[in-house]
Amino acid sequence: MSKDAPKSAIELVMERFKQQDKASDVEAIRLTDEQREALAATRRGYDAKVAEAEILSRSKLAATLDPEVRQELEANHRRDLAQFASARDRKIAAIRKSDQSS
Repeated sequence: MSKDAPKSAIELVMERFKQQDKASDVEAIRLTDEQREALAATRRGYDAKVAEAEILSRSKLAATLDPEVRQELEANHRRDLAQFASARDRKIAAIRKSDQSS
């Protein structure tokens, strides 16, 4: 791409982000192939748990008509999803941090 060619919106935004990073002294972290694979595996595992929880939740909800029980089941499902997300985020942070400590 020549220097005179107009830049796309994405290129302009990326340049702005790079300038903001330089201004705030943020450095880019390069992940190893092992870290990328571990991150992908963690996300796949989380997605599988969420899918399983969705199926179980829907089947339990379909089996009951009591509004109070349904409300409790929905609250439990939201709590489970939050726990899965929290565990996933902790694992991802640990994976990203693992190379920095070496």
